[in-house]
Amino acid sequence: MKKIFQLLGLILLFAAGYVVAVSFSNEVKVLVGKDKIKQYYQKHKGDTVPSISIGTVSNGSILHAKLLPFSGANYQYFDRWSYLNGRAFLNGYVLNTVLNSYAHLNGKLPNRTFKVMECAHKKGGKLFPHRTHQNGLSVDFMMPLQKEGKPYYGLDDKGVKHYLLQFDDAGRYEKDKSISIDFDLVAQHIIELNKQAIKQGFKIKKVIIKIELKDDLFKTKHGKLLKKSGIYLVQGLTPKINDLHDDHYHIDFEEK
Repeated sequence: MKKIFQLLGLILLFAAGYVVAVSFSNEVKVLVGKDKIKQYYQKHKGDTVPSISIGTVSNGSILHAKLLPFSGANYQYFDRWSYLNGRAFLNGYVLNTVLNSYAHLNGKLPNRTFKVMECAHKKGGKLFPHRTHQNGLSVDFMMPLQKEGKPYYGLDDKGVKHYLLQFDDAGRYEKDKSISIDFDLVAQHIIELNKQAIKQGFKIKKVIIKIELKDDLFKTKHGKLLKKSGIYLVQGLTPKINDLHDDHYHIDFEEK
């Protein structure tokens, strides 16, 4: 209930974007959506000038932002409306970091897929309702889930409503405790993101994740490596912000 009130504005905003003619069959809707996404990407992918992030993640802008491809071999952007409304842009160096991290994981975990959540506007600035995401250096990543020790994707198609999902302090889905966060994979991805960022002349500045989840994160094989890595995970959050970061992990990048 708390999350519903916190993100009511977000749902109302996004709901306005989901206007679809009732005469279309489901298959036609999907085809039309894919066509629009392809056209949108082709329209915005041409800028080859290096990106420049200005200001901070909470008060900034970006020049020559790059659009994240909607999908790749083992990843997909989480929401069509968000994508088509210009919320998937990044600093080009951060984009390379994200794509290279997925390419690396695809080599190690070829049967695992991932979801990228919100990024930034093409010119940056406020990205309602986020407090950050303003200069192309912030990315939200959907928590990879598991059920009975196997990858689970049954909640990945919620779109923006995914931000409303609730997980307990042990990373279990509130409505079905058999579904839980794959903490080891979260840690593995964060470590790989930092490795790829360094190759781009960047590094992870900060990881935001629900504070109560950190103990379980650090208990895993890759979590132990993450704890020793020096990558900064937030030590404290306001109750509101803390509660919002149980379904995804937010990462801010910075130049080295």
